[in-house]
Amino acid sequence: MNSNYPIIVRLDGKKAVVIGGGRVAERKVTRLLGTGALITVISPIATDELKRLASIGLIRWRVKSFSKEDLEGAFLIFAATNDNVVNQTIKEAASEQQLVNMADDPDGSDFHVPSHFQRGRLSISVSTGGASPTLAGKIKEQLESQFDEQFEDYVEFLFSARQRILQEVKEPSRKREILSAIVSEEFLKSPDREADFLRLLHNKRNDV
Repeated sequence: MNSNYPIIVRLDGKKAVVIGGGRVAERKVTRLLGTGALITVISPIATDELKRLASIGLIRWRVKSFSKEDLEGAFLIFAATNDNVVNQTIKEAASEQQLVNMADDPDGSDFHVPSHFQRGRLSISVSTGGASPTLAGKIKEQLESQFDEQFEDYVEFLFSARQRILQEVKEPSRKREILSAIVSEEFLKSPDREADFLRLLHNKRNDV
C-alpha cells in the first residue's frame, strides 16, 4: 500500500462540493467553515443545520439530486450520501485533477480528513488512513490535553521572534542557536518571554 502524503491546504476561494444532506454531510460542511472555501451542498433534503447555514449565506444549497455538472470547478468533492452506488458514481464522474472523499469508502478516496484541532498557528492532525476514526479521535483528545491553550500565545511568539531573528542575526550558527533556545520549556512557561527574548537576542548579538 502506498503511503499517504500529509499536507495542509489553503482553501480560500476554492470550490468544495458536498453531495448529501444528512449528518455526515453536515460534519463535512462544519469542518470546511472558516477555511474560506466556497461550499456547495447538493441534496434534495438537508439537516436543519445545513438549512440554517444556507439561509445565512455561509453555504450554497442546491435542492436537487446529483448530476455530473455539479462537480464543475470543484477542487474538493465529498461524496457523503447514504447510498454507496451514488458515492461511487460521484467518484467516477470526477476528473483526475479533482480530489474525492467518499464517506463509506476510505480506500477508494483520494484523501482523508484527519481528526484535528487548532491552537492559533499550531495545527495538529491525527489520521489512521480511514482505519479507525475512533482511535484518531482518542489520540487527538490526548494531544489536546498535552498542547493546551497556552500554546496559542507561545506559537504566536515563536512566529514573531523567528521573523526578527531572520532579519537581525546574520551568522547562521548564531541564528540556529537562538532559534533552538526559544523552543524550550523555559520560554513556554516564562511570565515575560518577550523580555527574555530581547535579553537573549541582545546577548547573542553582542557576542558576535
